[in-house]
Amino acid sequence: MESYAARINRVIDYIDMHLGEALELESLASIACFSKYHFHRLFAAQQGETLGSFIQRLRIEKAAGLLCDGSGRTVTEIALDCGFSGSASFARAFKERYGMSASAWRLAKERTGAESNMGKEEGKDGHAQGKAWQSRRRPNVYASYAASEPLWRLTMDTTNASVQLKTLAPGTVAYVRHVGPYAGDSKLFETLFNKLFAWAGARELIKPEAMSLVIYHDSPELVAPEKLRTSVCLTVPEGTQGSGDVGIMELEGGKYGVGRFTCAADEYGQAWTWMYGDWLPQSGFVPDDRACFEAYPEPALPDGRCVVDIWVPVKPA
Repeated sequence: MESYAARINRVIDYIDMHLGEALELESLASIACFSKYHFHRLFAAQQGETLGSFIQRLRIEKAAGLLCDGSGRTVTEIALDCGFSGSASFARAFKERYGMSASAWRLAKERTGAESNMGKEEGKDGHAQGKAWQSRRRPNVYASYAASEPLWRLTMDTTNASVQLKTLAPGTVAYVRHVGPYAGDSKLFETLFNKLFAWAGARELIKPEAMSLVIYHDSPELVAPEKLRTSVCLTVPEGTQGSGDVGIMELEGGKYGVGRFTCAADEYGQAWTWMYGDWLPQSGFVPDDRACFEAYPEPALPDGRCVVDIWVPVKPA
């Protein structure tokens, strides 16, 4: 029996993928298999905000990120891409959310620059260390080419890492979702993965080719900690059905910059910072409008460190 939370999550996944389109109550209710007469109340009870407020918030937060992606799109173009009917309604909503106009927001982010904008460390160990990372020695980054594809190699303090471009085919993942703060809470991720793996193991879905990953749906720079959505996932065959608190969603394909790091528990944030603050600005790419995630290609090392791949969706600058 699918839980209410899983059915609501299925709607949220759909909203995420279709923010630029009209999102009608009746169609969203049908995705959750609820009556439209009850769905809006069930959604508000589960999420702590109404369906309309939730959609509006995600559209504004998406726009806030797109204003700083370097694409050069106008404010009006971004407003329409995010599902607003026009620039006037977008301007009112944006100022109410962030206390300034969209143009002022873009200008402020341009002034602070990519480093200070991305300078708060992200990932499982936290993302609120402010400017502390800026005092670290800058990593040495250089690029070579293999099979006509660039391969960036980084030297970060005593750790070597590499970043390469990969094209990911669309796929299916099973997931358990958490809404709320996650910074520094390794126990939270352990609990979520244990729940997911218990479900998958009972269905013989834990296979050598399966990939475990953590998807960060929201930017901690734009979204309040209590609203941050995080999903721990396992790739599963197409057609797999979720149950209980385990949902199923599609993982978007496309081009990614993939950085491989070997991290201690307190180093994930540094790896994210290097990806966004050092590799991305000199890569010739800008972030694309898809979720970023961490993947874990190998078991943990005896000393407790983990090999982690950080997947950043990219498009040409």
